[in-house]
Parts: sequence; structure tokens; C-alpha cells
Amino acid sequence: MLPPSTHWKEQPAADEAVRFAQYAAKFTELQQQRSAQRGVGRVLHRKQHLGLKASVTIFPDVPDAARYGLFARPGDYDAEIRLSNGDSDRRPDRMPDVRGFAIRLLNVVGPGARGGETAEQNFALINFAAFGFPNVREFYEVVMSSSRGFPSLISNLVRRHGLVGGLKQLRRILTVFGQPFHGFALSPMYSAAAIACGPYAIKVRILPRDNGGPPAAGAPDYAVDMHDRLLVQDLTWDLQVQFFVDAAITPIEDASIQWPEDVTPFHTVGRLTVPKQDTDSAEGKARSARIETSFFDPWYALLDHRPLGEAMRARRVTYDASRKAREHA
Repeated sequence: MLPPSTHWKEQPAADEAVRFAQYAAKFTELQQQRSAQRGVGRVLHRKQHLGLKASVTIFPDVPDAARYGLFARPGDYDAEIRLSNGDSDRRPDRMPDVRGFAIRLLNVVGPGARGGETAEQNFALINFAAFGFPNVREFYEVVMSSSRGFPSLISNLVRRHGLVGGLKQLRRILTVFGQPFHGFALSPMYSAAAIACGPYAIKVRILPRDNGGPPAAGAPDYAVDMHDRLLVQDLTWDLQVQFFVDAAITPIEDASIQWPEDVTPFHTVGRLTVPKQDTDSAEGKARSARIETSFFDPWYALLDHRPLGEAMRARRVTYDASRKAREHA
């Protein structure tokens, strides 16, 4: 194992601002097309399963390198959660996809990553420890081509990588997104990309605790699975951080590389709790509806936890564009 290091740095490309603006414009166009056809919604993570009330407790005995921002002192925070599928359409849960677990801590106060003060800390987690693409350009091209259908995705991959290379890339994508998912109560969730922790850099994970047995057999319905569990018990996850140790082993810019746990293990710094609640009650439905119209963005964060790397910088531009389009829809 290696100790946490502060010797990380970001390396933005000279053309990022122009490219990200172009990507944001195209994503917004796709979002508007989907909204015209199927109702107002996000460009990605369009299908919300549930919006839930939650709380986060920060423990007193965290590693010294974590004692910044949210983790500087023990405390309890109210929180909200949005559970989603990652596609730009509302597809059945049996389809391979990225699953999103977005967390917003509500009673946070401090200098914000966007400047000024912030009153919240957001984490945008997915069910993969790393992103499926080494750069934003490749991610953008795959999302846009796949939104036009499977033949368009294959055509794009062959055009970029050649016939053999394109088929290899397709197999890799299908393998990544086809990994088993056992529901939100039982699956670890990851930030995949890095954020700051004061002068250090970290990735974030939530690890399920005693959240019950496997989901019922048959076609998955992740909203029903969470609803049934929350009728009878609180659900809990360990909130954990993993430290940057070396630019080659734990890169900041390439979020497709998983940081090895045998070199830099995760450390538990707190607990996420989703208390018993009836998501089908009038209160539960109203909460889900309100959360669906709200915004979760990793850039709504403390300055000590500002997002890092190309994927996170692109998120700021595209999330802002998506939010503005929804506000004016």
C-alpha cells in the first residue's frame, strides 16, 4: 500500500472549452428531442426509480488525510437521494445500463466549488468503479450514436476503430454495461471520477451493509425492490473514500482506470442511512416528484471537494446546459 499524496494535478486540454460547449449543445438537442416525444426530462439518467429521504453521519475517527470539508469533523446531515437508470430514454430495468445513485446533503455550509457559499454537497455515484471510456470525446460519440439506434453505434465504432477494432470496442462496451446489477440496496456505488479532499484527491464509494437478501426472481423492477425493503427496514451503506497515491497508478484525468484497492484501500468515513418509508404514500410520491424536478450535480459541492479531471470538467458544462433546457421547457 502507498500513502495518500498531494502531488496530483489536473491537465486540461487547450481545446476543452470549445469541445465541451459543442458536446453540451448536442446533448441539449437530444434532450429537447426526447422531451418533445416523451415529456420533459434529463438528457441522461432520464428514468428515475425513486426519490428518497436519507441522512449521512460523518464519523469522528477518519484518516488524517480525509479531515477536510465534509469530513473535517463528525456530524449529521439530512440528505436526499435520486435513483436512476443512465440511458437517455426510459428503458425497462432488464436492459443493460448504468445505474445512478445521486446524493444531496442539505445542511452543508461553506465555500463552494462554483464560488461563493454552498448549502449542499452532491455526490453523483454509479454502479461502476471506473467510467467505461478513457476520454469525454469517446463517451460523447457513443452516447450520440447509440441514441440513434444500435446500427448507428456499430457504424460509429467501425468508422473510428476499423472493422476488427470496432467489433472489439462493441464487445468491450457490452461486457462493461452487461455486468450483473443486484439492485440499489445490494450494489456498491462509486464516484468513478475523482474529487478533491482539501490538498488530497479521493474517489468515493458507498458499500451496502445489512440490507436484506437478493431481490425477487423474475424481471427486475428496482423501484419495487427498494419500496418493499423500505417498508420493513432502514437501509444503510458505509461511506468510504480512496486516496490518490501516484499519477501513474491513480490517474486524475483518465477516469476509465480503476484505482487498485491493494495499493490504495477504501477507508470508511461515515454512514448513509435511508430510513423506513412508504414510497407509495402521498408523502413518498410527492417527494419523488419534487426530487425528479430538482438537480443533482457534483459541482454543487464544497470547495474542499471540487470535482477533478476531464470527465468532471465536462459534467459542469453539460449539466448546466441540461438544467437550463429543463427550466425553459
